[in-house]
Formats: sequence, structure tokens, C-alpha cells
Amino acid sequence: MSNTRTFRLSPIVRATLLLLYLALTLPLPWLAAATEASVSPALLWAGVAVGFLLLYAALCERVIVDDRGIQVTYPGWVPKVFRKGWVLSWTDIQALKPRSTGQGGIIYYFLSESGEAYLLPMRVAGFAELVRRIQAETGIDTTDVKPLSQPWMYFILLVFTLLLLAIDVWTILTAIAQG
Repeated sequence: MSNTRTFRLSPIVRATLLLLYLALTLPLPWLAAATEASVSPALLWAGVAVGFLLLYAALCERVIVDDRGIQVTYPGWVPKVFRKGWVLSWTDIQALKPRSTGQGGIIYYFLSESGEAYLLPMRVAGFAELVRRIQAETGIDTTDVKPLSQPWMYFILLVFTLLLLAIDVWTILTAIAQG
């Protein structure tokens, strides 16, 4: 019996980041047309679409744990050139080291026998279960390992993103009415 579990990016994180991207970029083609900017609205539409696809691909990261180890991977439709996954066996993990971020948070890296560092994905749904599994498989104490950001932080960002989207709709409607 396989003891495999897949952890995906938290839905609140994915939704918030995708909506924030749209809120920041969707008005650009309409504003370019309304202001007769030198950049073609069609070019902006293409850029927005490509950017959305790239962001969506990045947000499709999966963490798979099984009896052999842990791996970070992406779906098959994401081109290999954009994938930067990794695989690490449980026996190869020597430590879990914390590092401070520039914003005052703490991230964690797995240290392998060869001395390489692998970033612990911290924005997955079921993070507490993932950390318990890491402790069970490696024997490393993970009681102090907490997610980088709490779901309520993304909820606040989501609320402000929705407010920004509402302002975008108003801006777009105004640009269309004047154009």
C-alpha cells in the first residue's frame, strides 16, 4: 500500500495572486486604447494572456511525499524549461535550517548529505500535515516550523484585490464610455 500524498498550493493563495495579477493588468489594454498610447492594445492583450499563463503555471506547483521521499514538481503541460522541481529522499535529508527573509519572516531549507539546500514549500494546503510527515520520516524536530504567512493575510490581500478589481471595472467602463 502506497503512502503517497500530494500537496497543492493553497486555494486562497492561488486565487489571490491570480486575481491580483488581473487587477493590475486588465485595465492596461483599455487604457492604451482610450489614451491612444503608442503601445498597441492587441500587444498588451497578448502580454496579459502570456503573463497569466506563466503565473498560473508557477502556481501549479505540487509537493508529493511518499515512503521514499519528497519532491516538488509541476504538471506535464508546464514546459520543462519553466520547471525547477526537485526530488530528495528521506535518508538524504540531514537537517531543516531556518533562514530570515528580508521582510522579517522565516523560511526553511532542507540540507542534503551533499550540502545542497532545497526550499521547503510553505504555501501548500495542509502545511501542518506536511510538516508532521517530514518529522515522522526524518526524525527532525519540526515543532517550531510555521507557515511563512497565515491564511488571514491572504484573505486581507484578497479583499483589497477585489476592491481594486471593482475600481478597475469602473475605470474600464469610463474609458469605454469616453472612447
